[in-house]
Amino acid sequence: MTSGAGLFVSFEGGDGAGKSTQARLLADRLRGAGREVVLTREPGGTELGLLLRDAVLHGDHVDARTEALLYATDRAHHVASLVRPALERGAVVLTDRYLDSSVAYQGTGRDLGADEVEQLSLWATRGLLPALTVLLDLDPDVGRARLTSAPDRLESEGDDFHRRTRLAFLDRASADPDRWLVLDATRPADDLAAAIGERVDALLAAGVPGAGDAAGTVEVTS
Repeated sequence: MTSGAGLFVSFEGGDGAGKSTQARLLADRLRGAGREVVLTREPGGTELGLLLRDAVLHGDHVDARTEALLYATDRAHHVASLVRPALERGAVVLTDRYLDSSVAYQGTGRDLGADEVEQLSLWATRGLLPALTVLLDLDPDVGRARLTSAPDRLESEGDDFHRRTRLAFLDRASADPDRWLVLDATRPADDLAAAIGERVDALLAAGVPGAGDAAGTVEVTS
């Protein structure tokens, strides 16, 4: 669940739940404590990932199996080229979405089978799972009302699709409470950040060493 000396944290939840905001707040907190932080996302955490992101979210029609394979391709490259090297040098890696999004959206939302999609991503990443997955739980209608840009292919799916993905996230969290932290995304951002920071501080105090005297930053924002 960790690789090398680093700590791997993922943020999950529906559209508009505040994942990017909370990832950035946690990054600021950790950098202030002198740790190296890699802030990234899926899809799109690498140059290749940006191409795959455009294809899967904004391209022409992509069938469900192709969609799942594109996400797995992005994840394999993301982990091999960015996530694992950062963990091995002792960084804290924070990612906006990871494997659990594929299980929820493609496995359950697209009816491809949660187990099959999970195994695909586990194979692609050589079994790498986060030490902590933060689920920002929010009613899909509320989340989509928060969006300020034109919806992508997944955001444009119907109400039933988004209800099923929300339940898929909650079911996964219930089945593995040691890895997951489930928070009500309607709470104030500062309250959420405090709860997340407390859990991360506990993980770091449990034995994950720091990143050295100077806190470096590798951040993907495009």
